[in-house]
Amino acid sequence: MNKPKDTARPPPFAYDGLNRVIHERARLGVLTSLISHPKGLRFNDLKQLCGLTDGNLSRHLTVLQAAKLVESSRGYERNRPQTLCRITTAGRRQYLEYLSVLERVIRDAAAALDTEAAPRTPARGTARP
Repeated sequence: MNKPKDTARPPPFAYDGLNRVIHERARLGVLTSLISHPKGLRFNDLKQLCGLTDGNLSRHLTVLQAAKLVESSRGYERNRPQTLCRITTAGRRQYLEYLSVLERVIRDAAAALDTEAAPRTPARGTARP
């Protein structure tokens, strides 16, 4: 017979807070760039910082905007069209929550490695080499 699942506590290594929208490498780079530039970044500057093409960045910004993590505005600078991208308040909050989950992943992995590397005590009555 199967035991009922404990629904009170989530599994310790499920890491539900790893937001799939943020977790993708390029989008994580975009959000990291934007959180470190609170006034926003021009599209071309963001593209260079993240090492993306116009099309890649545009697609990732579309996903981030749909999730309300990023906003963009169009304007002109020296008669040239410019797009300014900014992280939203919700985006900043979700990014920081995501980082706290990543920190938990790192702590869990480090603890497992420490346990694995710890010298083991031989069983009672066995000879030490």
